[in-house]
Amino acid sequence: MNQGSRPPASSSRRRARSTRAVAALAIALLTACGEGAGPAQRVFLPAGSSFRTITDSLVRRGVVAHPSWFRTLARLGRFDRKVKAGLYDFREGQSAWSVLHTLTSGDEITVQVTVPEGYTIFDIADVAASELRLSRDSVLAAARDPAVLQEFGVDGSSMEGYLLPETYNVSALITARDLVRDMAQLFQRTWQPTWDTKRQTLGLSRRELVTLASIVEAEAKVDEDRPLVAAVYTNRMKLGMLLQADPTVQYALQLETGARKPRLLLTDYKFSSPYNTYLHPGLPPSPVGAPSPKSIEAVLNPAPVPYLYFVAGANGKHVFTRSYGEHLRAIARIRGGH
Repeated sequence: MNQGSRPPASSSRRRARSTRAVAALAIALLTACGEGAGPAQRVFLPAGSSFRTITDSLVRRGVVAHPSWFRTLARLGRFDRKVKAGLYDFREGQSAWSVLHTLTSGDEITVQVTVPEGYTIFDIADVAASELRLSRDSVLAAARDPAVLQEFGVDGSSMEGYLLPETYNVSALITARDLVRDMAQLFQRTWQPTWDTKRQTLGLSRRELVTLASIVEAEAKVDEDRPLVAAVYTNRMKLGMLLQADPTVQYALQLETGARKPRLLLTDYKFSSPYNTYLHPGLPPSPVGAPSPKSIEAVLNPAPVPYLYFVAGANGKHVFTRSYGEHLRAIARIRGGH
């Protein structure tokens, strides 16, 4: 063959690249059918890691057996620029395609965390410490961070009351600040525009609405009691009576000690705090827990009843009365088992 019949160098390079691409796709097809039967491998991928560093970590854990082809497949599919940092579980022998899909979809390890209705930021911090291994103090600091308060338009000293009680699926590596922001964002998304219209007709600011709803949340144990409890406190406020709400005393004590008391004693009702509604008229300075949307609705739509008192009865329900004398008789009946 004479020299003029040789293919150009550029053509040879194109064929070489094409051959590599075909080989990479072939390997991808051969490995895409299995999800791996080996032991699980947990891999942490820090933010900012290069794809080569990520590949090396996967090779060391036995997740990736052919690093050069893995990187080639990632380049061909443009996966190498879409990897999301996080904590992931893989299995030895898992297909390259499956590994890349996991890395780019952000399908990292998550933890389910439930924050019950009525929980305070102290309770939420305890849950985060137990379930997410976050520092309790870091959660409290995040809930009091002025930048977070400004971001969500909260006119107070903490995010108390503005973190929605719900079940969350969060990253196993979530930070305290991100946890607080996630809960606050869900609270904002849950907030109904009609609530603002209704609260304005009732002469309530958003803080006052959330604060009263947090008290209702702490008092009502069954849903049908919510509008009745809301009515009692609304009626008391209209008459200028002290609210005398036990949850506000508990919150005052929790602010002081970081924990609730199993049962309030007579001396506790004299505890000096602006949150103690046995000593100070009107609402406390801010919410005393995380209200559910149901309690917010109850405050906006209290039952049309004249009740001023209630006491816990059987099965979590309360007994509601109009006068203090009726209230005392209701207490006597409940304690006497009648």
